[in-house]
This record gives sequence, structure tokens and C-alpha cells, in this order.
Amino acid sequence: MPLIVQKFGGTSVADSGKILAAARKAILARQAGNQVVVVVSAMGHQTDELIALARQISDHPPAREMDMLLSTGEQVSVALMAMAIHSLGCQAVSMTGAQIGIRTDSTHTKARIHSISTERLRKALEEGQIVIAAGFQGIDEQANITTLGRGGSDTTAVALAAVLKADICEIFTDVDGIYTTDPRLLPEARKVSRISYDEMLELASLGAGVMHSRSIEFAKKFHVPIHVRSSFSDVPGSLIVAVPEAPSLPVCGATLVKNEARVTLLGVPDRPGTSLAIFSRIAARHIAVDMIVQNVGSDGRADISFTVVRDELPYTLQAVSQAAAELGAEGVTHDEEVAKVSVVGLGMATQTGVARRMFRALADANVNIQMITTSEIKISVLVSRDQGLTALRTVHRAFALHEPPPVVEAAAAPAPSNGDARAVVARLHGMEDLAISELALDESQARLTINGIPDVPGVAARVFQEIAEAGIFVDMIVQSTGRAGKANLSFTVPQAVFPQALEATRRLAEMLSCGSVTSSPRVAKLSVSGIGMRSHTDVAIRMFRALAEAGINVEMINTSEVRVNVVVDGAAGQQGLCVLEQAFADVRA
Repeated sequence: MPLIVQKFGGTSVADSGKILAAARKAILARQAGNQVVVVVSAMGHQTDELIALARQISDHPPAREMDMLLSTGEQVSVALMAMAIHSLGCQAVSMTGAQIGIRTDSTHTKARIHSISTERLRKALEEGQIVIAAGFQGIDEQANITTLGRGGSDTTAVALAAVLKADICEIFTDVDGIYTTDPRLLPEARKVSRISYDEMLELASLGAGVMHSRSIEFAKKFHVPIHVRSSFSDVPGSLIVAVPEAPSLPVCGATLVKNEARVTLLGVPDRPGTSLAIFSRIAARHIAVDMIVQNVGSDGRADISFTVVRDELPYTLQAVSQAAAELGAEGVTHDEEVAKVSVVGLGMATQTGVARRMFRALADANVNIQMITTSEIKISVLVSRDQGLTALRTVHRAFALHEPPPVVEAAAAPAPSNGDARAVVARLHGMEDLAISELALDESQARLTINGIPDVPGVAARVFQEIAEAGIFVDMIVQSTGRAGKANLSFTVPQAVFPQALEATRRLAEMLSCGSVTSSPRVAKLSVSGIGMRSHTDVAIRMFRALAEAGINVEMINTSEVRVNVVVDGAAGQQGLCVLEQAFADVRA
């Protein structure tokens, strides 16, 4: 019998009427011949209300007790949902995370799932009952209640779909699908019919609030198809699967994140181990770092900038101040009035000119870019918060995301090979563990850096317009935040065109009244990619530690949700790959 997992968010179960409406959807799915598991969140804003209540008691409530408190919200919802289904003439049973057998680690308020027992769930399903599962929660090895962090009900739903091998996981929410950007910000946003796991993973972490990024990691790892749809209508929503909606288009979506803060360490020693000393202290506090921009140093010093969630800025500054003192950095600066605008798309991995198009559009809108970081399928820029919405609207129009894409027939995704029962069980144990799928070395590139570029709108657009007109393909782009009205911009190009690129860059630097141009005709790009990169804050740390212990200096860094890239000296590439293979041997997928 087919099996469906349905998840209803807080707005979908906010009152008794909405709970009854959700119950009817579950009953209809059961009457259509499916086994049904329903995952529910706390009602409406109940979690926020519980947090506010805790703050009235204590400014710093113990994390364990917060989990005890917050888990009650979902327990209310599952009981009411089961009652609703009973009242409509069907059988249902409600279960907490502990009763299901969702085992997690002991990181209270941010726990990760280790395993899920399916015996009790399958028994109830075989008896014809609809199982109502509490989202957001589990239990650790000491029988303490744990919670999975905000958005954790998405993670619960997709994890249950994975272990039960569900045919589909339906995410019912207050929107009718996934849009090219937040329709509350841009009315012209378009609903997409289909989006790939990697694209959705980037968008989820970049502010697209429809899905929680950890749930997408699960879906990709265990090949779970997800259907995001409205709780309040029966119109088709958006599918999250392996294949994108329009492979020929470079960009599928754009996002704006306003709750970011930028931290910069000025004048850190440009030597092996510097990045490790900084980010290991941040990771020790379980703080997720978003954009990381390390540019090429000069005079033995470099600046390193990164962004974190604004609420975590005080804790981040404490950690960074310790690192700065130890390293002898020139100083630490931060800015809370910033926003991050990003474009995402699998198509940009194979198409040129995407960054140039984005930078030109922002320049024409007089939006100044403070930082740039790129990956194979994402370009992110940091701008002032008051220019965030303008920047989002500008890039959305620049890539015509409001227009319907060309109609293409969906290619069938390859069916996963699950192997024998023992292999399946072994794979599901530690199901939220980090899985590194690729360690790569690219020795084909050269690096160019323009020091002291004017920190004004249009400079990046001018640079990459000139480079493109010279017929030069650009891979990594890193722009660090400016000092005294100046910034540094580095990028990599194929070694074969390095002489032409160097000549064009020097000409540009002179025209723009920049500082010096530095370069390296041979660099090596080392990449680590996999699933769980965001929720496991130690991925970059492992990378930096392995390279530091081998005496390999990191010249450039950029990051995404599925990959961390660093540039090192070309002569150190092979050695760097070897030490990374050793460092990640235990988590290779």
C-alpha cells in the first residue's frame, strides 16, 4: 500500500477549524488507499509564546528545560489532531517524538537525529490508523526530551518519510508552493512547478522560509520527493526532486536575508592556521557561519570577513575577540545594518556571464556591493540593509524570474539502490550525520587580485564587463569589505588566458584609480562537498585544520550550502587533496 507523510505547520493548525480542515486532508488521503503519517507543529505562534513566557522567568533559561517546555506545543497539536480525526469517523493515534523512537544527540534546542525506530509506527499503520506524529522533537540516550531547532517539524516529516520509504512527503503550509522569491516582498514572484534539491537547499538557507534546510538535506540524502502545497486549497504546489524546472536557465530564484550581521577581522597574519584559529572558536559555540570571504593578503596580513545571524552576533564577537588577541590582528569590526541578496540556479554551473549580469543590474540601480562570494550554483552579495529590497527586485528582474520558463519534459530521476536490509539499517543509523560526497582538486586556474578598488556602486560590474569582453571565463569571485572607502577584489581564471587577464586587470586598475594588482599564474582550488554542511559547523574547521597541520596557507575562501572552496598555492594542490582525503575519510558517502 502506498505511504504518504503529510506535515502541517503552525499556521495550518492555528485553531480548531484549521485542525479539522487538516484532519479532512489526512482522511481523504487514507480513503484514497494510502497509509498516512501526519506530522504537526505547535499551533500558530505557540512556540513564540512559550519562549516569551520562559524569558519572563529567566533571562538565561537552561537549554534542557527549554526543550521540556517547547515540546509541549506539539503535544497539544497531535492530541487535538487525533481527536479531530476520531470525530470525523476515522481511527488515529497521536505519538510524541519519544513514543515514536526518534533518537537524537544531546545538543538541546539544536539536536540532530541519530536514528528513528519504525516498529511502533508500522504496527499502527498496519492496523489502519492514521499516525499523528509530534514534529520538532526527539529523545536522547539519557531519555531527555530534545528539540530540533526552529523549523524542525519539516525535518521530522522528511526523516519519517525517509525511514518509512514513503512515496511522497507533502508539506502543507500557508503558501501554495515555492516561489522565485518571497511573494510578500515582490508581488511579481512566480510559483515554480519543480526545483532541485541543491537549489532548494541553497534557497532554504538563504532566507526562503518555506522549507527548513536540514529537511532538504534529508530529502537529498534519502531521495525523498517533497510536494510543498497549500493547507487551504487543493491546487498543485511545487515539487522538490532531483531535476530542476528549467535546466537551460542560469537562475531559478533570488533571496533577501535581512537578519545578517557582518564581522571582519582586520590584518590577521597571512599564514597557515589563521582560519582554523578563528572559525574553530566560533564552531565551538555551535554558531553557523554563512558567507566567509578571505581575500589574498598583502604585506603578510589579510582581512577575513563573514556573516552570522544577527541574534548570534554578541556570542560571535566574544569568540572572535579571543582569536584576534591570540593572532595579533589589527582589529575587529562589525556591522548589523547589512542584508544579503543571492541568486541560485544549477544552470549557472555551465553558463558564463551570470555574475556580470547581476553586478551590472545592481550598478544600474546604484546599489553598492560590500562583499561578494560565489559558488558553482550561487552568487551572494552583501549590501546595506536599506538597499536590500531594491537589490532583490533588481536581480529578480535582471534574470526575468517573473516570466514562465520554457516548457521542458521532466527527466526521470534515477531510482535509488537501497541494497539489502542490513545496508538500509546501517545507512539510517546516524541518519543526520555528515556525508561528504566529493573531494576535488582543480589545478587549472590562476588568481588575480585588485587591491584598493573604490567601494562605490558599479565597480564590480565594470571589472567583469571588461574581463568578459576579453573572452575570459571567471570562476571564483571574492570581494572583501572595504577599508577607508577601498576594497579588495580577487577572482580566478583559466591558466591559459592568464597573460591576457593580467593585462586587462592592470588596465582596469589604472582606469579606476585602484591600488596594486597582485597575481599568481598557478593556484589550486580545493573543494569539499556533501550533505549536512550547514548543520555540521565543523566541516570548514576540519578543512582548515588539515591544511594548517600540513603547512598549507589558505589564500581565498568561499562557501555554499553544499560546498566549501579554498584556493591555495598551485604547488600545494596535490598535497592538499591528500590531507583532505585523510581528514574526511570517516564521513565519505
